[in-house]
Amino acid sequence: MGRTGLRVSLLSLGSGGARQLGQATGMTQAEQTTLVRRALDLGVNFIDTSAEYGESEAILGRALDGVPRDSYYLCTKWPPWMNGKLVEDPQMLADSVERSLARLATDHVDVMMFHGPLAADYGAIVHRFYPTMERLREHGKIRHIGLSTQYVSEPAQGAAELAMKRDPQLWDVLMLKYGLLNQSLAKEVLPLAINHGVGIMNMAAVRVKLPDPDQLQQLMREWSDEGYIEKGELAEDDPLGWLVHDEVTSVVAAGYKFAADHPAIATVITGTSSVAHLEENAAALKKPYLSADDTRRLKELFGDIVEYV
Repeated sequence: MGRTGLRVSLLSLGSGGARQLGQATGMTQAEQTTLVRRALDLGVNFIDTSAEYGESEAILGRALDGVPRDSYYLCTKWPPWMNGKLVEDPQMLADSVERSLARLATDHVDVMMFHGPLAADYGAIVHRFYPTMERLREHGKIRHIGLSTQYVSEPAQGAAELAMKRDPQLWDVLMLKYGLLNQSLAKEVLPLAINHGVGIMNMAAVRVKLPDPDQLQQLMREWSDEGYIEKGELAEDDPLGWLVHDEVTSVVAAGYKFAADHPAIATVITGTSSVAHLEENAAALKKPYLSADDTRRLKELFGDIVEYV
C-alpha cells in the first residue's frame, strides 16, 4: 500500500455502504462474525470501517476477538462535521479515535482517515485537524494518515486531486471511487499517487447501478441520450453483457476485475452481508484484470464521463 509498507490483500472487507456488515438486514453477531472470519479465511487482511457506520466498529471488535492482531490491518475514519458544519474543536477527533479503539478492541489502527471531505473544506480540515492526526501517530494510536473522498455530491472527488497536487507528503493513503463507470481519477490522481507513493483503497467500485440490470440499462440509455455514448454502441437489453466471457462470470465480476487492474490500486473494498457474495467477489480477483480488448473498449466508452453512479 504505497509507502506505508503494509502488505495488504487485493480484496478488503468493508463495513459501510448499504449493508454495514448486515446491520441493515438484521444479521446476528454470530452471523457477522462468520462473515468476517470467512473473509480472513479467503486471505483478506485489510478491514475498513468508520465511526459513522452504525455499530460496525463494535461488531468488528467482537468478530475479531481472539484473532492475532498482527494478522490483519484496520482502517477507520472520522467525519469532521456536526450538524452540517465543520467541527471547531480538534479534540473531537482525538476523542473519536479513542472511542474507535475501544469499540474495535485494539490499541491502534493502521490507517486513520478524514471521512469524505469536499474540495471546499479540504484546506480548513488540513489546517485545523492534521496536527492532531500527527500527535495521534506520535503516540502510537494510529500508524498512517489518509482521507476518503465524497463521490455522491462531488463525483469528480476534488479533495483527492487537491491532496495529490498540494500536499502529497501529508497523505499515506487515499480512499476513492474508481471503476469501469467511474474512471476520471485515472487521468491525474492515480498517476500522482503512484509518483508520490500514496496507497489507494478503492471503494464502491461495484455499487448501485452496475449490479442492478434495470438501473444499468436506464443509465446507459441516459448516457446515450446525453451524447456520452454513441447511439447503438451498446445493446439496450444487456449493455455490458459483452464483458461476460471466458473467466468473467458476470458484469459484477468484470467490475471487480477492472477496479483492481490499475497499478495505483492497493486494495478493492467489498461491502456485503452475504458469505456467498463475498466468495464470488474473492473469486473474481483471482485473475484481477479483463482482456486487453475489453479494457480498451471500456476506457474508450466511459473514460471521460464524470457522474455519480
